[in-house]
Amino acid sequence: MERLSYFIRRLLLVIPTFLGITFLVFALTQFVPGGPVEQRIAQMRGMGSGESGHGNGSSVSITEDQRKAIEREFGFDKPFVIRYTNWLFRDAMGMNAYSYKYNNKTVWQLITERFPVSLTFGITGFVLTYLICIPLGIVKALRNGSSFDVLSSVVVLVLYAIPAFAFGMILKTLFSGTSDQFYDWFPIGGFRSENWNDLSWWEQVKDQTHHMFLPVLCYVIGNFAVLTILMKNSLLDQIAQDYVRTVLAKGGTMRRAVWLHALRNAIIPIVTGIGGILSIMFAGSVLIERVFAINGIGLLTLDAIVGRDYMVFMGTLALTAIVGLVGRVLSDFCYVLVDPRISFGGES
Repeated sequence: MERLSYFIRRLLLVIPTFLGITFLVFALTQFVPGGPVEQRIAQMRGMGSGESGHGNGSSVSITEDQRKAIEREFGFDKPFVIRYTNWLFRDAMGMNAYSYKYNNKTVWQLITERFPVSLTFGITGFVLTYLICIPLGIVKALRNGSSFDVLSSVVVLVLYAIPAFAFGMILKTLFSGTSDQFYDWFPIGGFRSENWNDLSWWEQVKDQTHHMFLPVLCYVIGNFAVLTILMKNSLLDQIAQDYVRTVLAKGGTMRRAVWLHALRNAIIPIVTGIGGILSIMFAGSVLIERVFAINGIGLLTLDAIVGRDYMVFMGTLALTAIVGLVGRVLSDFCYVLVDPRISFGGES
């Protein structure tokens, strides 16, 4: 009951935290310059100057009635609190609102179009990261100080020093045929080939793998070093504990002490990253999607910010916030699964 009440409180705290995040960001988007009203006015001035033959669009004036009509069209004629309430309830966190840029599509339609792309890359990168980093960290801990440990640490830290998007640009230059001096092994960008629906099942698998290889490699590199070093240091810390020495003193082998006792405790810090990685899985990586021209949620969010498409931006923010907040609760739940001895009795 103690743990159940703790998780119930954590889930209930998601609501005010979500409201606080969205309210603050919604306020910023409503009051920063360059919004949809200013863009529509600039567009009208540009059209007016073109028709009248003037070179300077500022010579075309916009009346106060025209400005009020534009504000009413975008809902800016209402007080801020009412606009936020309408966004939250009437528009279902903006999902039913129409995009400023894509006038014939709702935010939910845009997200559902891009969501499978980001989810595919995110899940693949997440699984590969943990499948590689946890075993590598364990091996490095068991062979601490060896030549393998030193060499792998150098490689890991060098890769960590390279930003994921920069690493993607390097891979794209070397292996996507962007230069005649290098190789043309992978496509320049995109999620699938244009004729993907015409391919056989096996050809679709190969085509999908062909397009995903370089971007997924960049996803993995982003968390590779941190998880590997964390796994190694956590296991080394557990090996140095008294209970491991007790197992060895009773005649147990180091392998038994590590795999049956130390490893379970060493994995506990690893699960703390699940919540953050879930956000990346659903929201995508903005810069990686930009480099490889992948139409995922990350690129959609970036385009919404650049184009001041606030409805789309708020919709993706709401989705990311919910996933991130629930992911934090999931991290605590994983704590309990890994080590049932953990108690949340101190929480209130």
